[in-house]
Amino acid sequence: MHYLTIKNNQSVPISEIPEVPYNSFLVLNTGLVAENTSRHCVNYYGYGAGEKIKLMCCIADDDDHTVYVSSCVVDASAELASFTAKNLCFEKFEREIHENFGLKYSDHPWLKPVRFPHDSADKNITIADYPFYSIDSEELHEVGVGPIHAGVIEPGHFRFICNGEQILHLEIQLGYQHRGIEKLFLEKKQFNQLSTLAENITGDTTVGHTTAFAQVWESLSGFSASRDIDFARTIALELERIAIHTGDLSAVCTDIAYQLGSSVFGRLRTPIVNFMQEWGGNRLSKGLIRPGQNKFPFTQTLATRLTEVLDTFEPDFTEMIQELFSLPSALSRFERTGVVSQEDARSMGSVGMVARTCGISRDIRTSHPHSLYPELTHDPVIKHHGDVYSRVQIRKEEVFQSMKYIRSLIANVPDFEETKPIKTPGSNLFTLSLVEGWRGEICHCAITGSEGELIHYKIKDPSFHNWLALALAVRNNEISDFPICNKSFNLSYSGHDL
Repeated sequence: MHYLTIKNNQSVPISEIPEVPYNSFLVLNTGLVAENTSRHCVNYYGYGAGEKIKLMCCIADDDDHTVYVSSCVVDASAELASFTAKNLCFEKFEREIHENFGLKYSDHPWLKPVRFPHDSADKNITIADYPFYSIDSEELHEVGVGPIHAGVIEPGHFRFICNGEQILHLEIQLGYQHRGIEKLFLEKKQFNQLSTLAENITGDTTVGHTTAFAQVWESLSGFSASRDIDFARTIALELERIAIHTGDLSAVCTDIAYQLGSSVFGRLRTPIVNFMQEWGGNRLSKGLIRPGQNKFPFTQTLATRLTEVLDTFEPDFTEMIQELFSLPSALSRFERTGVVSQEDARSMGSVGMVARTCGISRDIRTSHPHSLYPELTHDPVIKHHGDVYSRVQIRKEEVFQSMKYIRSLIANVPDFEETKPIKTPGSNLFTLSLVEGWRGEICHCAITGSEGELIHYKIKDPSFHNWLALALAVRNNEISDFPICNKSFNLSYSGHDL
């Protein structure tokens, strides 16, 4: 067997992961993805192993709830055949490996920079010299947006090639705010420093990323979370989903100049994040999730308070949803705008909402469940048209679904359990944690050294998969539709740039 089969949040000795020659490594992993549509790459990366580079590939099988892990050691000076030439879903992973280590690929279609790290293999490549695609034509023109945006969002540059108002091509350049956060996980040694790093990977997914980190640390340390810890994390993940989806509905309404929807949905987000502050002292849930402990136990008093919040929220949310989805002018902007085909979504390895709007059932809460999700028997919301309308519908239906889950959970609040201090992580281990954040699949991987110290930490936000989907979605749309397309995805800049 050329790979090791593990479960979500399972730690294994790094020595048990098969190390295979590169050609076998390539055939194995591209074949695993090609032969079964329920499989996709959740992470593919490299790290230094002496004078060589060790490549790790993790392919998830959503049907049998497992992950296939394999590895390969290559020379930094090698020129390799690319995974991308056989399957597009590997393209950005290989671009990152090339950027970090200078590893060359003989047939990768476009080895463009991903993040512009300060310690990239080629110091001559700068963000100012990004090689944008161009078309030489007197009939076409280019439109540049960013990296300084009119809205208060993060930096990214969008380069459009247009024929009149019609978008023929969009190229998205990111990497402006690379923070080196993965290396900081190795440099910082204090427990609270690592937790603070995790909750600042991307500010709108604090619970999602901190839960992934907590599960990694607990797995490496052999710690089994008590029911009250899993309960709190499940509640927090679904509240984060409600808050962000509601805020995004407000933003979508803003982009179609529907002021009533913008105002009402914006107002409705507030009591949800305010409840998070009542519970843990921070509206974005910072400080709430920590490995091996429940710093802010969810009490019956909080359950009563949350019931009041949802009882007030739900009728107003329902009424505003009915207004929005019965408004012809809104539907005309949503329907058949920004379409991503199922074929494209599958070939890109899309995850989360982007995949589910294209008829692909990809949701960690079902395929690789953790915390209390096995008890909820989660049924993913699936749409089939891949347009703005589908992405807005998913937000609407997932808010109702999350409220249902939360109400069922808080009907039986578990007692707080005192836990022993979490141990130091075991030595020479590999682990992987998958969490379904509100955007989609989050993946954290860690490797420990001989004394249990972190020697490699790898983070993948769902946006890493999905930015290309936005670029394809706007083709043949009018450039005036870009804001609504962009906001219907609401991808993360910081989660991509790390």
